[in-house]
Amino acid sequence: MGGFTLDDILATRKSRDSWWTVFMVDPLACRLALLVANHTSMTPNGLTRLSMAIGLGAATAFAYGALALGAVLFYLSFTVDCMDGKIARLKGTGTPFGLWLDYVGDRIRVVACAFGIGFGEYARSGDTEYALAAVGVVVLDLFRYINGPQLKRVKEATRELAQARMAGDCVFMEDVLRARPRTEAAGVDVEDGRTVLDLQKAFHARFPWYDRFRVFLVRRRVRTHVMSGIEFHAAVFVVAPLLGVGALVPVSAGAGALLLAFEISLVYRVWLAARQIPRSAPERERILA
Repeated sequence: MGGFTLDDILATRKSRDSWWTVFMVDPLACRLALLVANHTSMTPNGLTRLSMAIGLGAATAFAYGALALGAVLFYLSFTVDCMDGKIARLKGTGTPFGLWLDYVGDRIRVVACAFGIGFGEYARSGDTEYALAAVGVVVLDLFRYINGPQLKRVKEATRELAQARMAGDCVFMEDVLRARPRTEAAGVDVEDGRTVLDLQKAFHARFPWYDRFRVFLVRRRVRTHVMSGIEFHAAVFVVAPLLGVGALVPVSAGAGALLLAFEISLVYRVWLAARQIPRSAPERERILA
């Protein structure tokens, strides 16, 4: 039905992605996406619905104690979920509704699988720690999705305030690095004749190794979110079930602690960036209103 090549599919990958996706999922997802693109008429939304169905299958397997099967199904569900965006970008068939469906599908899969594992094991053992772990996984996942947009709003407000203080005559280091991701922040002071404002200057000063680490990851198409929601889900719903019942709670607790620490580090970076801007109450109130 199509004459797409593997290179065409590889070109649709995100410029940077989670390390779990880059190394553990994309090698399979890209080849499956090539088969779908060339031999079926399946749409991105159809792939999202298929991913949701497989995810519910994983939740059912978890609920009945088939942990290894549930882990395999969850992995396949996420793999299919990674295919829909590639097909959308390849064929130009993405829709705004598809963004909503993809988001809701992810949340349904996580909630269903968490409760499938937690309350399934609780029903079999009577141990409440499984149920509490399930609730903790869901709460952390929802917190991550609430925290992200709020931090984005703070970053945008900080940038607007900085532009007001600089009379708009500046370019942000974040934009320079986005355009040239393999560039190290150190030593970049001027861009297109304008002053480069590094809102992460304090962070870079406190953690000088971070920028080199970022460039190291960029060269491998990996983003710096080393413990994002994707790795959290992989640990809880793939790694822990494959290790067995005894690993469910400790692995979930450990992955949850790492995810929470990462979210706190994001808050810390945004707080440091906000402190870089000289205070001006009238301007701050006008911009933040």
